[in-house]
Amino acid sequence: MENGKNILVTVPVEETHVQKLQEAGPGCAFRFKAGTALPSFQRAKLPFENLIETDPVTQEDIDWADIILGNVKGESLHGSEKLLWLQTNSAGVEEYIRPGVLAPHTLLTNATGAYGLAISEHMLAMALEILKKLELYRDAQQREAWESLGPVRSIYGSTVLVLGMGDIGGEFGKRCRALGAKVIGVRRTDAAKPDYADEVRLIADLDALLPQADIVAVTLPGTEATRNLLDRRRLGLMKPGAVLLNVGRGTIVDTEALCDALESGAIAGAGLDVTNPEPLPQGHRLWKIPTAVVTPHISGFYHLKETHTRIVDIFAQNLTRFLKGEPLKNQVDFATGYRKL
Repeated sequence: MENGKNILVTVPVEETHVQKLQEAGPGCAFRFKAGTALPSFQRAKLPFENLIETDPVTQEDIDWADIILGNVKGESLHGSEKLLWLQTNSAGVEEYIRPGVLAPHTLLTNATGAYGLAISEHMLAMALEILKKLELYRDAQQREAWESLGPVRSIYGSTVLVLGMGDIGGEFGKRCRALGAKVIGVRRTDAAKPDYADEVRLIADLDALLPQADIVAVTLPGTEATRNLLDRRRLGLMKPGAVLLNVGRGTIVDTEALCDALESGAIAGAGLDVTNPEPLPQGHRLWKIPTAVVTPHISGFYHLKETHTRIVDIFAQNLTRFLKGEPLKNQVDFATGYRKL
């Protein structure tokens, strides 16, 4: 494949990133612009030392590009025949698999492999916070109350059900296994059992698995197949005192049913980095539930610099492959919204 492609980069970059990408794409023309997914208030909080100042991305930039790195607005792509390849800076690609967003020939790759470290550690932190009642002790601290809140639990000896066995679910499963948990992975299709899992089951077995789990961890993407997967009925199947973690998409869990389960004490707590609706509006009752730990969809952003480094590396490696006419890593199946196996 000929070089000389127009490449639009809408993720934040330092000089080292620019150099790496230009070395991966010799002869290509690059434009480095501030993407729409990076508001100015977030930009100021990123863990970069020498972030290059860039102008906001424009429609002309998008129309100019043969290749794009970054999550530009789907409606700005309008099925462009010129666009050959879109590399997202996210693992989820819901916006780009909708009919008419990308032309049939446009390749779509995601950032699988970039987020496992950051998000799995975030999940582990939320799980331990709830199991050790640290969120309740924080509330007691605010009241200046020196008091015991009773028994706590351990990941050791618990059963952890991981819905989604990709990079994020796999990394979380490994960490739980290392702490002495039994890990049951749940996936869409049959495949070999990874070393960190004690069992691997299919999504069709979910009803039978939920009553066994002390921790239910959701790492699935938001698709029509996963929408409302954990509805009121399935939340009712969860083990009394279980903990729910969701870092996939808020639409996977029935929010009102979850609030009811938390307020009634049917489940011990929930760690949520995603919600439905999102952003979670002021006044929503989920904010006030003591056993709900809510973070604003930041576990996989750029707050951990390694995540950003991995995104740039994924794109650089894929760019080399693209220019050589080789298959790209992390290609997305438009029919499922998942990475092709």
